[in-house]
Amino acid sequence: MDLVNHLTDRLLFAIPKKGRLYEKCVSILKGSDIKFHRSQRLDIALSTNLPVALIFLPAADIPMFVGEGKCDLGITGVDQVREADMDVELPIDLQFGNCKLQVQVPEKGDIRDPKQLIGKTIVSSFTNLTSKYFAELEGTTVDKMTTNIRYVGGSVEASCALGIADAIVDLVESGETMRAAGLTDIATVLETSAYLIESKNPKSDPELIATLKSRIEGVMTAQKYVCCNYNAPEGQLAQLLPITPGRRAPTISRIDDEGWVCVSSMVERSKKGAVMDELKKNGAEDIMVFEISNCRV
Repeated sequence: MDLVNHLTDRLLFAIPKKGRLYEKCVSILKGSDIKFHRSQRLDIALSTNLPVALIFLPAADIPMFVGEGKCDLGITGVDQVREADMDVELPIDLQFGNCKLQVQVPEKGDIRDPKQLIGKTIVSSFTNLTSKYFAELEGTTVDKMTTNIRYVGGSVEASCALGIADAIVDLVESGETMRAAGLTDIATVLETSAYLIESKNPKSDPELIATLKSRIEGVMTAQKYVCCNYNAPEGQLAQLLPITPGRRAPTISRIDDEGWVCVSSMVERSKKGAVMDELKKNGAEDIMVFEISNCRV
């Protein structure tokens, strides 16, 4: 009863309860300074520094809890949102869990066009998305389609080899599992990644929701960018600033060396090596790159 009373005063935030999504989500929550301790026996954890309760759920259930307003925020894949057909906001792409929901067929077979599968049997754990995809191929509605869509919850890739399906529709990251099962992709139903999702009818304080979104956005920005500092002759700025334009504009400060300035700018992490090389070629000195643990943009 005490736990129920605690929940009534808190923003409910749904988090995947296990797997790689869980580990990534915990990292983002820690980076956002949402402090909590999760007991192994409970799927609820109360934040110790914010009026937030984390609810740990299967990723497939999170769109329903957020869509129906039971939780104000959640983290799950776009594939789960589309499969559940829930109307929620998708404010932030968390840039992990990237994969594709693909139509896969036996590599040694003669099917290479998804239209060849019309009227055949398709196995998937994403039956809603699969049904809509093949109904559209048939030019009809789901209830009138001739293609047979069957549900399998796990080891979908074995369905063709076991003779229960002509093709499967499943999530593919690297494709190694599918290739090992003798399958090849012939179409992509959906490209997906993990998102912060938000209820369209939140019950919690809008300011608290905005704060959490801002913190998470700050973590995502910090993961994408590094801070680059360098000293440069003022006469070289016309060549140097286009190399480090920053998100809005670089910060330029005078230093105790006449004719020289210090430039500070955010640069994309993936380009930092090339940026430092170009700065050096164009007269910059004392070039340093620093990690950004969090920020507000």
